[in-house]
Amino acid sequence: MSKRVLYILIVVVIASCSKKVFKEKWTQKKAPETFKARFETTQGNFDIEAKRAWSPQGVDRLYQLITNGFYTDIAIFRVVPNFVAQFGIHNDSLVNKGWNAVKVNDEPVLQKNDKMTIAFARGGVKTRGTQIFINLKDNHRLDTLAYAGVTGFPVIAKVTVGSENVLKFYDKHGDKLGRKQDSIQARGNAFLRKNYPEIDYIKKAYIIK
Repeated sequence: MSKRVLYILIVVVIASCSKKVFKEKWTQKKAPETFKARFETTQGNFDIEAKRAWSPQGVDRLYQLITNGFYTDIAIFRVVPNFVAQFGIHNDSLVNKGWNAVKVNDEPVLQKNDKMTIAFARGGVKTRGTQIFINLKDNHRLDTLAYAGVTGFPVIAKVTVGSENVLKFYDKHGDKLGRKQDSIQARGNAFLRKNYPEIDYIKKAYIIK
């Protein structure tokens, strides 16, 4: 066997064994009517409970993201005191691009944005993708806030255990990093760790019974 043929075979084997960063079929998976998940963070764990009745397609997407390992080494880049803690930009731009190419359809707000509830961030019609936020207080104005063709932020889950750890997330940058999302998307965690080393991270998230 020639060296060239051997090299090609090695490349093919490696390519076939490597895990794809995104598969569109992942976005077709339906979540259970309710499920629980654990998020391990640099400040300790917190657990959530999600309910499809609140936002069926939003909860489906959350389940898809968790079960396919999206929330691994994810920066909690936007923590606004007494408002929200936001995360959901992956370190790998290809992962972000894949998931965000398949947006979640809009749904009405059926559950109030109470303290420790979770919703997808969105900036207009059909823009829910990967970023979610935790309400750090009762943010009921987010139930009916109308802009860019959509109204409110549909709740998808609620923190049931570990809320004290959520309240420890580094918040001294406030909304500053919310305005630097282009840099985070392009340069990932290297940009954040170099320039904003204090911020906290989601280490990983997974479904629990």
